[in-house]
Amino acid sequence: MTDVVKKDDFVELKYTGYANGKIFDSNIEMDLKELDEKAQPVKTIISVGNEMVVKGFDKALEGKEIGKEYEIILNKDEGFGERKRDLIKTIPLKVFHEKNVDPKPGMSFVVDNMLVRIITVSGARVIADFNNPLSGKEIKYKFTITRKVEDEKEKVECLFTTFFRFMPEYKIKAKENKVIAKGPKGFDVFVNAYKDKFKEIIGKELAFEEKKERKKEASKEEKKQETAKA
Repeated sequence: MTDVVKKDDFVELKYTGYANGKIFDSNIEMDLKELDEKAQPVKTIISVGNEMVVKGFDKALEGKEIGKEYEIILNKDEGFGERKRDLIKTIPLKVFHEKNVDPKPGMSFVVDNMLVRIITVSGARVIADFNNPLSGKEIKYKFTITRKVEDEKEKVECLFTTFFRFMPEYKIKAKENKVIAKGPKGFDVFVNAYKDKFKEIIGKELAFEEKKERKKEASKEEKKQETAKA
């Protein structure tokens, strides 16, 4: 019987994305080298149907066979959306100078988790484009679903990487059907923000446990000084 992918399945993907005939993203080493000779491919695990990849790509994964290579074309609505004129903004040059940035046309950098591209610099004004560089474009993906992921640890780490963008210390309590994420005071805000989605996807409760920082032992020199004073 053919093994096909269903919504909420965790799967590992090998893929390459193209826009205007050029690669813009990949986790296949040979293709990735076209973007950056020094780049190393990263294993990609997602939960299907839970918006961990671009909308049209996510939808296309359902019903696909494990191990079979596919190619899909996504229009702008299925991909990265329309270009929006209101995301092209005029910003005073002094705003950049206050941050020790000397903007030049074509320069790109990240501001508040958004990629910004400088269009023009004229006098004391800078015109900047906050649109995703791939917005308004037709996108092509070539991909293979290499396997279904069954290991609970891999599933949990997939969600942490997606939600938090880093891997916290954690423990899985199988009998209680619970995952406990450890972190400093304040990290509970992030845990609480994602606990409902976490349970919806993986069926486990996400809880927080504050990680106490150990006090550093006094250095040998400090101990010597204390002994001398005594």
